[in-house]
Amino acid sequence: MSRRRTAAAGALAVGALTVAWALYLLVRRWPIDMVGPALLVLAIPVAWWGIRRRGVRRAAALGVAAAMVIGSLVEIVERAVLLQDLLTIAGAAAAFVFARHAYAVRIPLPQAEPPASPVLFINPRSGDGRAERTGLAGAARERRLDVVVLESGDDLEVLVQDAVRRGADGLAMAGGDGSQAIVARIAAEHGLPYACIPSGTRNHFALDLGVDREDDIGALDAFGPGAGEHVVDLAEVNGRTFVNNVSLGVYAEAVQREGYRAAKVRTILDTVPDVVGPDGQALDLEWTGPGGTEHRTAAVILVSNNRYRLGGGIGAGTRPRIDDGLLGIAVVAGRSGRRSWGRRPWREWSAPAFEVRSGGPVSAGIDGETVLLDPPLRFAIRTGVLRARIAPQHPGASPSAAAPVGIRAVTRGLARIAAGHPPVPEPQRLPPAPPT
Repeated sequence: MSRRRTAAAGALAVGALTVAWALYLLVRRWPIDMVGPALLVLAIPVAWWGIRRRGVRRAAALGVAAAMVIGSLVEIVERAVLLQDLLTIAGAAAAFVFARHAYAVRIPLPQAEPPASPVLFINPRSGDGRAERTGLAGAARERRLDVVVLESGDDLEVLVQDAVRRGADGLAMAGGDGSQAIVARIAAEHGLPYACIPSGTRNHFALDLGVDREDDIGALDAFGPGAGEHVVDLAEVNGRTFVNNVSLGVYAEAVQREGYRAAKVRTILDTVPDVVGPDGQALDLEWTGPGGTEHRTAAVILVSNNRYRLGGGIGAGTRPRIDDGLLGIAVVAGRSGRRSWGRRPWREWSAPAFEVRSGGPVSAGIDGETVLLDPPLRFAIRTGVLRARIAPQHPGASPSAAAPVGIRAVTRGLARIAAGHPPVPEPQRLPPAPPT
């Protein structure tokens, strides 16, 4: 039996045992022994109510939430059910890991000729000096790549354009996603192949391209024999390219405030009441929903280069594909937003373009870098403009590329894989959001 079939069978078996165990505990412990878990769940809305307020009300609510958490833990320990709960959590985690391995795919990409004069740009400060620790520059030179290590004060865009003028026929970037966006844009403008080397801190773009984020050195093989090429999209806001997303709202506002770097958590907590608190002033953001309805303000607006899979599930927080030709748009309601209990606190949809209007400059986080943008903010997708090269030993697909959406679909898919059928061969498109 293959590893994939074994993982699928393991996910189904462990998942079924965990569900049966959880139901057994629920029946056995109902209702007295459920006080602890209930307190833990109720602490969440109480804490959120306090975070959205200031002063005495915040302190009181957070104190009550903390007391509920402590009381929950004490109740669980006193009743000697901690081991039972930990066993349930461990079972769920094991089933998730098995399922993730079962749905991990390696998508064969069309092979492309290696460039003759590729250039690698390295930001030595990214990832706390990760490139230096791994010996990336030396490994690149062994593979006959020209290496440019950025120094303090260097203009990356100027260096890349100079390399193209000197005859570079392939561009690679080892650094954060902001730097990746600069090099990717120039590569797209000149029709050159591009390689994303995961030497940054989080390397989200590399992950969704199908690059192994733990294999910096191996990623250099994207410009070697047998490498595949995947033509993907880039997005832009007011003419500025981004590879991942642009965030508007609470986080972007907090980062712009004085004292953020010295006290990040405190600054963000102080920003929340101003944006979504009952006594705060709503952000001046106007936008149009997919159904044509005009909306004012939001706590968060996330516009991404293709749509993210939000919420729980396999591959949550990643994009199943980056060649869909559509922006991903997710909005978390602001102070005046209305939503029903039991529904997700955000709405999401896809569109080829999106616009955010405001009466003044808007704080935005673009691929992790905060800037002020003049309104209106016009987002657009550039379809199929980037020739991304992927090393032959890397997956070539996002972790969520073949994973279906929803527990029922995931379970059916695992059963198919365990029976010897291949996983879904093409990346899954997320279902369209209902008009709003």
